[in-house]
Amino acid sequence: MRLSTVILPIRRWTQGGRDAWQRAEQLGFHAAYTYDHLSWRTFRDGPWFGAVPTLTAAAGATTRMRLGTLVTSPNFRHPVTLAKDLITLDDVSGGRVTLGIGAGGNGFDATALGQEPWTPRQRADRFGEFLPLLDRLLTEPAVTHAGTHYSAVEARNVPGCVQRPRLPFAVAATGPRGLKLAAQYGQAWVTTGDPKLFESGTPAESLEAIRGQISKLGTACAETGRDAGELDKILLAGFTPERSGPLESLDAFVDFAGRHFALGFTEIVLHAPVPDSEFAADEKVFEQIATEGLAQLSS
Repeated sequence: MRLSTVILPIRRWTQGGRDAWQRAEQLGFHAAYTYDHLSWRTFRDGPWFGAVPTLTAAAGATTRMRLGTLVTSPNFRHPVTLAKDLITLDDVSGGRVTLGIGAGGNGFDATALGQEPWTPRQRADRFGEFLPLLDRLLTEPAVTHAGTHYSAVEARNVPGCVQRPRLPFAVAATGPRGLKLAAQYGQAWVTTGDPKLFESGTPAESLEAIRGQISKLGTACAETGRDAGELDKILLAGFTPERSGPLESLDAFVDFAGRHFALGFTEIVLHAPVPDSEFAADEKVFEQIATEGLAQLSS
């Protein structure tokens, strides 16, 4: 069982940004992730920094904690340039990077480059080509690929990742095509729960929906000849009916985490508090959960 956090890229590095990542390591989190967006929801009109440069700076400011995106998507990324960035980041961090990656959605990123938003089918089509190509780019010294959506011509990635054969993929997916990709290429699977239940569902309904997702992941793994137990299972909290409930108290976290670990999750990710936002929470409670939560859960 592991406990990790998400640090939104909203602070200048010299005005609290560095401190947030170093504090996460001091608190003992397994990993600290950040969102990979150009802007995001209610934070659109405020400061928002790039994920890869932020993680590179965090790699230099920390020594033990894993680092990653949660999640990257094809919305404004290309596999060739992303692979080069990831290999560099893996090198700078000494092999501490996990790539959270998914098909993306219809947020601001979907139109920032001037394109029309993709339909769910179009996003799935692109992701289905993006992920296998990225896998090759991170494991082969030279790649040529002529695809429907992405191409590479003698794309060189020497010396490759520090982590071998490449840095791990944590694939965010709930649909059949995404779950098949998670089964084929993932070292971990990521979910936020069932978005249809976020506004009006109950915790019990959410647990049942997630149980169904895990069952479908197991089916996808079986179809590809893989043991579903090989994949870590990561829950990004904050998008289930409990919303900020796990951060209300240590007992609330232990109850929430216990119910989800019982489903088979190996890692729970909590948002670091952001005042006056949907991620507002008591900083002292957050730190208590970080330092005591897993011990309480195991007792």
